[in-house]
Amino acid sequence: MKDRKRRDVAWSRFFWCTVTVVFSCILLTGLSSFRFFSGVEKFRPEISSTWRTRPMEATSGESPENTGLSIRETVMLPDQVLVFLNYPPSARLFTKEDLDCVYFAPNSSRPMQELPPTQIEGDNLDDQIVRCPLGPRGLAVGLSLKSGGYIHPGPTHRWDQLAYEATIDRDNTTLVFVKGLNLRPDKLYNASRFECVYGWDFRRPKFLLRSDVLSIAQEIVRCKTPLSLLNTPLMANRSIKASLRVKGRGTVRSIAQLGRWPKPNRSTQKAHEMCVCTMLRNQARFLREWVMYHAHIGVQRWFIYDNNSDDDIEDVVESLLDANYDISRHVWPWIKTQEAGFAHCALRARESCEWVGFIDVDEFFHLPSGLMLPEVLKNQSEMGTNVAELRVRCNSFGPSGLKHVPPQGVMVGYTCRLLVPERHKSIVKPEALNSTLINVVHHFHLRDGFNFVNADRTLLVINHYKYQVWEVFKDKFYRRVATYVADWQNEENVGSKDRAPGLGTRAVEPPDWPSRFCEVNDTGLRDRVLEQFLDPFTNLLPWEERNLTARILVQQNSTIRKM
Repeated sequence: MKDRKRRDVAWSRFFWCTVTVVFSCILLTGLSSFRFFSGVEKFRPEISSTWRTRPMEATSGESPENTGLSIRETVMLPDQVLVFLNYPPSARLFTKEDLDCVYFAPNSSRPMQELPPTQIEGDNLDDQIVRCPLGPRGLAVGLSLKSGGYIHPGPTHRWDQLAYEATIDRDNTTLVFVKGLNLRPDKLYNASRFECVYGWDFRRPKFLLRSDVLSIAQEIVRCKTPLSLLNTPLMANRSIKASLRVKGRGTVRSIAQLGRWPKPNRSTQKAHEMCVCTMLRNQARFLREWVMYHAHIGVQRWFIYDNNSDDDIEDVVESLLDANYDISRHVWPWIKTQEAGFAHCALRARESCEWVGFIDVDEFFHLPSGLMLPEVLKNQSEMGTNVAELRVRCNSFGPSGLKHVPPQGVMVGYTCRLLVPERHKSIVKPEALNSTLINVVHHFHLRDGFNFVNADRTLLVINHYKYQVWEVFKDKFYRRVATYVADWQNEENVGSKDRAPGLGTRAVEPPDWPSRFCEVNDTGLRDRVLEQFLDPFTNLLPWEERNLTARILVQQNSTIRKM
C-alpha cells in the first residue's frame, strides 16, 4: 500500500512538472512571435519536410562540438554537391585540408563512404561552400573533421526547384532569385498569383511572414518587404530566409538568406566610367587576354561570375589583382541562371559604375576608328535624349583554318567571320534599368523615360569568337550558362543560332570544321593588337604564358651585355 502511495505521489509531481514546462514553452513562444510579427502583416503557419539531423559524434581532437561547425543547407547539382557551412561567430575558417565529404545511408549514424572535397569556396565565415563529389544514389552528404568527428547532413534540396538568393534592395523592396518557375523570357507575369514568404527555418517553421509580390519575370521576384524585417538589424536578418509561394501549389524550398544592398551613393560622380560583367565556366585560360585588352581601351572594373569552374580560375584572378587590375570573382553556382546573374551584377555595379557592358569572355569590343571606349560612349549617348543603353552589333568569327588553339590569343588567331552580324550586346547605365531587371541575350529593359541607340559600326562593334577550334568549341557547349540556351544533348531548338548550325546533338567534330563560318576576312582587331601590344624585344603579347619568362631572360641578357 505504501509503495502504491509513493507511486501516486511521484506520478502527480511528474504530471504537474510536465504541465508547467509545456505552459512555459507556449508562453515564451508566444512572446517571441509577438515581438517579430508585431507589424501589420498577415502570417500563417506552414509546414515543410525536414531531414532529421542526428547528434554529432566526435572521436578525438577538434570535434564538431568544440568548433560549433554545422551544415546549414545542401544542394544537389547534376555533377556535384554544394554543402553550405554554418560557423559560430568566433570560429576559425576551415580549409580543404581539414574536411572530408562523407555519405550517410538513411537512419545511419556512420558513413558508408568518405571522399575528399573537390574545392572549398569562400574566405569568410558567412558564405563558405564545400564542393563534394556526387556519392551513391540515395545517400545524404555530411562532413567529417580530419581531427575526428562527423557533421551530419543538413536539409537537402534540388538545384532546379529552389530560391537561391535574396536581398533587400536600396528602395526597401526584397529581390528573390528563384529557380524552377519556368517562366518565359522577356515577359512580365501576373504578380497576384504569387506570394513572398519569410521565415527562420522552412523545415520546422512556427510562422511564416508573407507579403505581396510587386513584379515577377524570368527568375527574379520583387516583393514588398515586411516592416518588421526593415526594422531588424542586418545581422539578425542573415538568419531569415525568403522564398516564393505559388498560390494553390505551395512554397518553393529556399536557401536564400536575406542580404541588403547598400544605400545609394549621394555623390553624382561614379568611381568608374566603364565596367564589365561576365559569367563564365572553365574559361580561365582566356581571361588574361580579355582583361588586359579591355583595360587598354578603357574598361576600369571587371565583375566575374564564376559558374562552377574547375580550372583554377581563382589563381588567374589573383594574378590579375596582383597586377593592379580591379577585378573580383563572385561564386555563382546556380546552373542555367545567366540572366539572373547579370541582373545581380547590375545591382552590384550600379554604385561604382556609370556604364556596364554585359559580354562573354570570347567577346571583345573593337573600335575601328581607334578611339577609346569612354570617348565612344560619350559621343553615342549624346545622339538622343536620356540615352541609357548602347546596343553593339556582334560579328561571329569561325575557326579561320586553325586546328589548334592560337598561341597569341583569339584576337590574333581568328580572322575570318560570317558576313551578317548575328545579334547585339549592350552597354547600359545600371541606374536606368527597369525594376523587373528583365534581360535577354545581354540587353535589359529600361525605365520609362530612358532610351537606347544602336552603336555606329564604324565606331564600335563586338568581335565574337564564337566558333573557335574544335577542342575549345566542344567544351564551351558542354553546359551553357544561359538560361534559355540548350546544351549539346538537348533536342530543343537544334536550329537556333545559340547552337552550332548543322551539328545536331553530338559533340563529334565535322571533317570540315576549320573552314566553316568563314565568309569575310577581317583582320582589323588583329592588326591593332599586334601594333599596340607586341613586345619588340620578346616578340610576345602580354597575355602569352611564355611572356614573363621571356622578359626576365631579355632583362638578364641586357644586364650581361652592359657589364
